[in-house]
Amino acid sequence: MPLSTQNHNMVLENNELAGSENQELDENMELSMDQNNEMGIESAHGLSIQESDFAVALSPSPVIQARMALVNPNYELSVGQEFPDVKSCRRALRDTAIALHFEMQTIKSDKTRFTAKCATEGCPWRIHAAKLPGVPTFTIRTIHENHTCGGISHLGHQQASVQWVANSVEQRLRENPNYKPKEILEEIHRVHGITLSYKQAWRGKERIMAAMRGSFEEGYRLLPQYCEQLKRTNPGSIASVYACPNDNSFQRLFISFQASIYGFLNACRPLLGLDRTYLKSKYLGTLLLATGFDGDGALFPLAFGVVAEENDDNWMWFLSELHNLLEINTENMPRLTILSDRQKGIVDGVEANFPTAFHGFCMRHLIDSFRKEFNNTMLVNLLWEAAQVLTVIEFEAKILEIEEISQDAAFWIRRIPPRLWATAYFEGTRFGHLTANIVESLNTWILEASGLPIIQMMEFIRRQLMTWFNERREVSMQWTSILVPSAERRVAEAEERARTYQVLRANEAEFEVISHEGTNIVDIRNRCCLCRGWQLYGLPCAHAVAALKSCRQQVNRFTESCFTVTTYRKTYSQTIHPIPDKSLWKELSEGDPNASMAADVLINPPKSLRPPGRPRKKRVRAEDRGRVKRVVHCSRCNQTGHFRTTCAAPI
Repeated sequence: MPLSTQNHNMVLENNELAGSENQELDENMELSMDQNNEMGIESAHGLSIQESDFAVALSPSPVIQARMALVNPNYELSVGQEFPDVKSCRRALRDTAIALHFEMQTIKSDKTRFTAKCATEGCPWRIHAAKLPGVPTFTIRTIHENHTCGGISHLGHQQASVQWVANSVEQRLRENPNYKPKEILEEIHRVHGITLSYKQAWRGKERIMAAMRGSFEEGYRLLPQYCEQLKRTNPGSIASVYACPNDNSFQRLFISFQASIYGFLNACRPLLGLDRTYLKSKYLGTLLLATGFDGDGALFPLAFGVVAEENDDNWMWFLSELHNLLEINTENMPRLTILSDRQKGIVDGVEANFPTAFHGFCMRHLIDSFRKEFNNTMLVNLLWEAAQVLTVIEFEAKILEIEEISQDAAFWIRRIPPRLWATAYFEGTRFGHLTANIVESLNTWILEASGLPIIQMMEFIRRQLMTWFNERREVSMQWTSILVPSAERRVAEAEERARTYQVLRANEAEFEVISHEGTNIVDIRNRCCLCRGWQLYGLPCAHAVAALKSCRQQVNRFTESCFTVTTYRKTYSQTIHPIPDKSLWKELSEGDPNASMAADVLINPPKSLRPPGRPRKKRVRAEDRGRVKRVVHCSRCNQTGHFRTTCAAPI
C-alpha cells in the first residue's frame, strides 16, 4: 500500500520521531504478521511480534533475532536511537523503508557515518547517523522533515536486495530446503506487497543454501581434504580425486568404503550392477555407481565415481578403479556377473578390466529401447517373457510368437546376442536379477543428493549407507532362521510344489523327478537340475527339493552361502564411520602424521556450467539416442548438434 502523508507521517517532536498510523494500517500490519507466522517468512511487519509468540515457533536464527531487536516495533525512528554498527543501522533503515513503502537513497556510508534521503525527487525526508567515539555503536543524530512524496507507487522496491530476500526466507529455508524460488516470490508479494524477479528469489535462496551447506565452488576446493578425512576415519577405504593438469579443474572422484568392500567380497552375491545419474547442481557432471546385492536381495552400493562428463574414457577409468579395489582386497578375485546398459564405453570397460566376468544387459534399458521402436504392449510382454524363461526351447517359442506378430520386431531382437540378455542363454548367474536400474531403485534419495554441492552429495550418500548398515545389522540380529527371509520364502514355496512330485533315485546323487510339467533330472552332488532353476538362482528348485527330501537331506545345506543369516550378518558387520565437520579438517590433518600433502591442493570446479533451464528429469541413455533429424549450429562454440542456450562447452 503506498505511503501517504496521513498514514505514514513522521513527526519530529522533542528530537524524537513518532509514527502516527491510522487504524486501517494497524489492522493490515496485524494481518501481515499473522500470515508471516503461518508461512515461516521473516517479514518486516513480523518484527513487531511479541516474544511470547515466538515461544511456540522454531527458534529464529541469530541473524533474525538481531534484526528483531534493532527495529522499533512501530517502525519509529528517533534521534538517539542506537545500533551495534553501521551494517545494523543500514539494515534497520532498509527494513523500515520496506515496511513503510518508501525508498531511500544513500548519500554517505562509511565506518563513521551514514546519511540517506528519500529517493523521490523533492521529498525533504533525510536521516543522518554517526559512530559514537571509542565504540562501534551508531546512533541517529538527525531526522529532517516528513515525507511529502506519498510513497512509492510501483510494485518493486529499491531496498529489496538479494541479501534482504535471503534474510527474509532464511528461517523458512532452514525448515524446508526444498522451498522453491516461485514460492518465495509469492510469499514476499503476499506479506510485503513487493514484486521481485525470479532471479532475485533464486539468488537469495542460493545465498542462504551456500551458508547452510557450503558453496558449489567450495565443495570442489575442499575435495582433497575431504578424501583425507574419509580415509582417516574409515581406514581401508579408497578416496581419490583427480584434476586436469593444466588448470587444476576437477576431473574425477572415486570413493569406496572399506565396510562396503569387505561386505561385498565376503558375503554378497558375486553380482554387480552399473548405472549412473547426471548431477543437477551448478556444474555439469555424472555420478557413476557400482552396486552389489546382499543375500536378501537388497541393493549394496560398493563404489561411487563422479566425473566431469560421461564418456568412454571415464567409464574405462571407473571400471579400472573398481577392478583395482577388488584385486587388492582379495587373494582370489571372484568371477563376477556384471549387469549394465548397452553403452559402448561400459562394454569396452568390462571387457578390458573384467575379461572373465559374465556381462549381461539390463532388461529395463533394453525394453525401453524396444518400446521406442515398437510401441506394442503385447510385444513388450513377450520380450519380457523371453528374457525370463529358463530353457532354450521356451525361449525360441517366445521369439516365434513375437515373429508371428511382427517380423521386424523379431529381427530387432535377434540382432542382440541372446547370451547377453536372455536367461536361457546367459552363462553367468544373475540370481534372478534381470535389471540394473539402480538409480530408479534409489531414487528416493539419490536424486535429491545429485543436486547438492559435491562434498554434501557424498556426505548425503555416506550418511545413507551408514544408516543402512546399522539398521540392517540390527534387524538381522533378530532373525532366528537359517536362511534370510526372502530365501526362506522361496524354499517354502518350492517345498509346497514338491509335495506332489514323484522321485526316482538312480544313484547316491542322481534323481529323476516326475511332475505334471514333465520329467527333470537332478544331481545333488553338482547342485544342478535340468530346469536350470537351481543353477540360476542359487537356491534348490522344486525338483531339487523333492529329490533332497526323498533322501532325507536338509534343504538349507544345499543353498549358496550368501543366503544364510550368518553370511548376511557378515555383510554388514563392518561400520561406516562419521566424518568430522569441515571446520576441523585442517586441525585434524596437522595432527595426523599420515596425512598426505595432496590434501593441501585446491581443486577448481569443472569448466562446464550446467546449461540454463530446468534439468531433464528423465535420463537419456546412449543406446536410446535416435538419429538427429536436423543439424543445428551453436553460435557460441561453432560446433553442430546443439544451440547456444544448451551449449556445455568449457567457458
